[in-house]
Amino acid sequence: MAAYMKDQFSFLGVASPERRAAQREALGDWRAPTEDELSDFARACWAKYEREFQYAACDTLIRHVKRIGPDALDLCEDLITDKPWWDTTDALASRVVAFHARRPVIERWLTSGNLWLERTAILHQLGYKQATDEAFLFHACLTHAASTEFFHRKAIGWALRQYAKVSPDAVRNFVADHADELSGLSEREALKHL
Repeated sequence: MAAYMKDQFSFLGVASPERRAAQREALGDWRAPTEDELSDFARACWAKYEREFQYAACDTLIRHVKRIGPDALDLCEDLITDKPWWDTTDALASRVVAFHARRPVIERWLTSGNLWLERTAILHQLGYKQATDEAFLFHACLTHAASTEFFHRKAIGWALRQYAKVSPDAVRNFVADHADELSGLSEREALKHL
């Protein structure tokens, strides 16, 4: 597990199914946690050394996404920028930030200078389908199109590939119009299923 994550973190070595079973047992019948309880739980998990604890926090926030409340983006920003890597960033971006997104915050993250907040801004609409704000998606992609950072390039391609399932012509045209700006990786990922 540690090798798969490029030795960024230590792991207990508990596979996802067993970890989730342990979470259910540990949390019991936690059906209606308060916003404060969720925040405290997530922060306590983030303070732990082994990565499975951060996964447990992500799973719990996703499960109770509607209960997080108005401070959700502040909490997500803290978590995304502490012990950052694609695994937790992507889970929070597409499942928690996506639910609570507010454009001024996402715009700030997009140009924050923090790779993981920028990636979150690019990816947060992954599951929006027809509700995707196309103009913002294309703006986000172009904002980091010149980046040489793998995680920017991959995020751009992934976001465009997801949107291509809804609006293939728009993605095709965008990639064609900006072929000289997009990296080869972003372009390949965007057009992968077209």
